[in-house]
Order: sequence, then C-alpha cells, then structure tokens
Amino acid sequence: MIHQIGAYSAAQQAGGNKPSGILDKDDFLKLLIMQLRHQDPLSPLEGTEFAAQLAHFSSVEQLSNINSNLLHSIDANFVLSQSINNALSATFIGKEVRAATDVFAYSGDGDVTLGYTLDAPAESVIVKIYDETGNLVHTINARELNTGDNTIIWDGRDEKGTKMKEGNYRFSVESKDGNGANIDASLFIYGIISGVRFKNTGTYFTINGIEVSLSDIEEIREG
Repeated sequence: MIHQIGAYSAAQQAGGNKPSGILDKDDFLKLLIMQLRHQDPLSPLEGTEFAAQLAHFSSVEQLSNINSNLLHSIDANFVLSQSINNALSATFIGKEVRAATDVFAYSGDGDVTLGYTLDAPAESVIVKIYDETGNLVHTINARELNTGDNTIIWDGRDEKGTKMKEGNYRFSVESKDGNGANIDASLFIYGIISGVRFKNTGTYFTINGIEVSLSDIEEIREG
C-alpha cells in the first residue's frame, strides 16, 4: 500500500495536477507504470493483482472511447437537425402563424387582432396596450369570456381617440373569475412570416416586423 501511494504522487508529478481531480486512461496507465517501477523487488506485484489492474485499465479505456464516440454522435446529430430546421424554415415564408408573444407591431393604420387563452371562464378581462417606452396607451374591457382562445381588436387609438404612430407595442391581460380570483392567460398574436433569421441562439421568424423564436410558433396556417 505504501508503494502504491508513492506511485500515485509520482504519477501526478509526471502528468501534472488536473484541477478536476479526475484520472483519465493516460493517468491510469502512468500510475500503473510508476507502480511497477517503484515496487519492492523483495515483494513484487503478484500476477493476479497485475492482471486485475490491467483489466481495470482496459475498462477505463473502453469507457473513455465510448464517451468520446457518444459526444461526437451528439454533435453530429445536432448539426444535422439544425441544418434540417434551417432548410425547412425558409418554406414557412408567406405562411400565417400564431405565435406566443406579448409584443406586436402596429403599422399606423387599420386594426390589430390580439389573442389570449384563458385557463378558466372569466367574469372580467382587462387588456392593456403599452407603447415602446412602457406607457399605457389604451385599455379594453371584456366580460363573461369562456375558457380557451379569445381575441380582441384594437383600433390603433389611445384613450382620447388619437391614432397611434407606427411602431412596436406590447399588451397584457388581467382576468378574474366571479369571486375576484386571478385567472392565468397565455398571450398570442397572428401574422404573416416575411423572413427568417438564423442566430447563435436559434432560428427566428419575422412576423409583422417582430422577430419571434421558432419555439414560440404555436400554429401554422395556409397563407
């Protein structure tokens, strides 16, 4: 045992200390060689013990190779799936989609349809619309709405009836049941995909001038 501990220290000095403290197959082989080199000539390592250590080394090497092959396979599959996603994304241009987001673009003319999904029937719903700087510009009230998808139409005007300028806006939904308890609501918009952008963080679609992640697309319709 004393010789093995000394061999371990010598192997560390030969191979350099690893911050992680984890031995790989090269370290294991160095450890075995140093142990043989420093063994007591009067009490050499027995054949069965030596064979057992060789078997351990073989197992470590096989596990290391398996781990390396798995990592290469995962990387290859990721690149392949990313390439397929990128190729298919271009076919979505011109499609009408439903996207999970609270941000939308207003052209400065016409109406905008905004959607939300209620987890339970609501006695009252308040939809608030904010401009890019976070200022509240309009509030829409609704009552007695069912569970599931609901939509409201904003005419692009503020509380005074003044037409708002073109730009990006955000909306929120506050819904309550008959007892005044809050009801969760998921927000979404409808729009036409006009472009695709590939970023390090993933694939993004341009919908009515807003960039939306591929993962936030909930439904695709025929344009």
